[in-house]
Amino acid sequence: MSAPRIHVSDDPAATVAEILADAARAGGSIVLTGGRTAGAAYARAAVLEPDWSHARVWWGDERCVPPDDERSNYLLAERTLFSALTARPATQRIPGELGPVAGAAAYAALLPDDPYDLVLLGLGTDSHIASLFPVSPQLAERDRRVAGGPAGLEPYVDRITLTLPELLRARRIVVLATGAEKAPAVARSFRQAPSERYPGSLLQSGEADLDVIVDRAAHGDL
Repeated sequence: MSAPRIHVSDDPAATVAEILADAARAGGSIVLTGGRTAGAAYARAAVLEPDWSHARVWWGDERCVPPDDERSNYLLAERTLFSALTARPATQRIPGELGPVAGAAAYAALLPDDPYDLVLLGLGTDSHIASLFPVSPQLAERDRRVAGGPAGLEPYVDRITLTLPELLRARRIVVLATGAEKAPAVARSFRQAPSERYPGSLLQSGEADLDVIVDRAAHGDL
């Protein structure tokens, strides 16, 4: 079991940007996420470390859309991070345009054998991580590294996601959560025993270092 370390930051995007820049400098294997605050962190990370040529990048989940779709997590990283770099990392994006079944199979074939150095995740108001929603088939998957299926919230488009065992192979997991609407999810995920009702809480069941970066609003009454 891995006890979460909760860090309250006045500027969570800046805190995560420093973590990403350090991982890129070290030539780490990095798993990215989606979300507005993550995008802000990516933009700052590109300034802190513009040379990502020694890093390798994957994604924790993706919507089943082409890479130029506005809903794509890959497009977010392309716009905020990669386009601002002087040297880009090796990337293995999730081929969401293939659909949840074929896309998941294709992505699984691209995953590394060695553990990820850093996995960055967001946390939903329902405590979902990646596209692992409460009591969903994807969350229950224990044999495959990648799973596809329907979304648990808007936009209701099929998703492809790393499974829980695959996420837990990481050496370090960083969860980013901001805003008062995330405070209940933060408390349920990181101040209670692990439960499939709150997928974020299941990150405690692995051995990865687990850091939770929150602003004061998301920290709530913790």
